[in-house]
Amino acid sequence: MVRGKTQMRRIENATSRQVTFSKRRNGLLKKAFELSVLCDAEVALIIFSPRSKLYEFASSSMKDTIERYRGHVKEIRTENSPCPEDVQHMRQLAAGMAKQIELLEVAKRKLLGEGMGSTTIDELLQIEQRLEKSVCIVRARKMHVYNEQVEQLKAKERMLANDNAILNKKYQLQAIEESVEGVENFIVSENDDTSDVETELFIGQPKRRIKKGRHKRLM
Repeated sequence: MVRGKTQMRRIENATSRQVTFSKRRNGLLKKAFELSVLCDAEVALIIFSPRSKLYEFASSSMKDTIERYRGHVKEIRTENSPCPEDVQHMRQLAAGMAKQIELLEVAKRKLLGEGMGSTTIDELLQIEQRLEKSVCIVRARKMHVYNEQVEQLKAKERMLANDNAILNKKYQLQAIEESVEGVENFIVSENDDTSDVETELFIGQPKRRIKKGRHKRLM
């Protein structure tokens, strides 16, 4: 019989959970013992049950193994920690960046016209040149944006003109169709009016025709 794969999630049934814990705990302790014997490894295993009951195994001394583990972790942390030279270098870089930020803030305030009391004539000329250059760049960008907007408006105007032309053509065609339809309706109505008129032709005056007809009947 093939055993189904166990889903890795908490067992809800308390009895089943306790049975599974006992079986797997014993198996884990057995595997730890086999690993220490077969591979001559120093193994320490600590297990706390759901009820906080302690189960442990140590191939030698649990305390010595734990102390060895702590010393190993401490060595790893010491190896990964930066050396004093690196720390000093990082501090120098941080101080240099702080100085640059301060200089940039001062230059920014001067460009805004603030803190100009101790500024020399040369610095003022440099600031003026920078401002003029900035103004030229801003104006060039402004003209570029204006030109783009003008082109967009022209394109929109052309599109509206095309739409207007199409609508005018449709209106003219509709007007022609309506006028043709009106003429056709007028012709049809004229034909209907003339259909009631007597179309028989008579020769001579009506009175003579009546007398002649009476003469024939008398004969």
